[in-house]
Amino acid sequence: MMRSCLGPVVLTLAWLCAACGDGDSPVTPVVPEDPAVPAMTVLGQGVVTARYTAEISVGARYAYSSSWGTRTGARGDMIYVWDLLTSQPTLTDSVQVADAGTTGDVQVVDDANLLVVAIEPSPRGAIAIYDLTDPAHPQFIRRHETANTVNGVHTAQVTRVDGRLYAFLCIDPRNGERAKLVIVDITDPRAPVETWVQPLGAPFVHDVFVRDGILITAEWNDGVAAYDIGGGGRGGSPSAPVLLGRLLTQGGSVHNVYWQRDSVSGAKYLFVGEEGPGAIGSSSVGDVHVVDVTSWSAMREVAFFRVSGAGTHNFFVDEPQGVLYAAYYNAGLRAVDVRGDLSSCPVAARDASSRCDLALAGRTLARGLTTGGYVWGVDGRGDMLVASDMLRGVFRLARVTR
Repeated sequence: MMRSCLGPVVLTLAWLCAACGDGDSPVTPVVPEDPAVPAMTVLGQGVVTARYTAEISVGARYAYSSSWGTRTGARGDMIYVWDLLTSQPTLTDSVQVADAGTTGDVQVVDDANLLVVAIEPSPRGAIAIYDLTDPAHPQFIRRHETANTVNGVHTAQVTRVDGRLYAFLCIDPRNGERAKLVIVDITDPRAPVETWVQPLGAPFVHDVFVRDGILITAEWNDGVAAYDIGGGGRGGSPSAPVLLGRLLTQGGSVHNVYWQRDSVSGAKYLFVGEEGPGAIGSSSVGDVHVVDVTSWSAMREVAFFRVSGAGTHNFFVDEPQGVLYAAYYNAGLRAVDVRGDLSSCPVAARDASSRCDLALAGRTLARGLTTGGYVWGVDGRGDMLVASDMLRGVFRLARVTR
């Protein structure tokens, strides 16, 4: 995610915030919220201060955190393995990823016993694939690096489509080339095969979400888009995606996306993260946008969630409970009620474009890690909920109960 300070004057946090120095800035105060909103319970912390902590991915018992940029001379080339058998995360292993400047994205693939790590250049971009037969100690399988990945793999999501395992790689714009999406069949992790390569995004394609044969892409100022790759009824596949629809969300800067299916109401929404300018430890900007996807060809933005003085980054949805956990960098975490009809709210909770303000509608359930850190992301499994803090490491928290 790191970019040179010699680039454009206005760049977003994900592409610049630590590029211009190793020092950690004081955390900017966040505008006070309703004091009645309860605090989330912190159960334990795994301390990391030598590097900036980035993504977190939670498996059946172990969590895996990546690292980012450069901190006091240490590059973001480490993956840390945390045992979550007890409330206190315990470090069991650390894996140095060869030729990595940043390992911002990491994902556990349970049904294949794999760990996939996105690598940004030092000097070349790639993905690294590890065997998790022993989940406490990942074992290197291979590095997938081609002319299509060399500019840097910013994020990598791995999922199955029609029984085969695919990695969806978001490639950095670099060396005069546009950003692009590369789809790789890793069913045999020792022999990956690229199935589709396409320039996407303006200027970035930053992340994807795949479910039921639908590929959702976060294409920055080109908005959020949906493609049929086997489940949209348009004949698409991972080797020939077919565009189903696109929406330009308010504010642009579409950073990440999650497609929720409410297990109680059946409602289907996209939660779209907007990432504005910011700097590690001091500031961030950006809302969570809620998009009704009853029809892919007629997506519409119906709501948003905002924390004054902070911006969202990555998030996780506990679908059985109907709770969105969103990382808000300098404001920590927010747990938001996303059950039911999110387009319905009192008139006083609507903005000028008739979107529901979920905070004003009273949907904030809890907040956590609100001071002293800079929270990158959050992930969960079963009763486990783990957040990654760029400055302090990883935290295990109690989930919100209804």
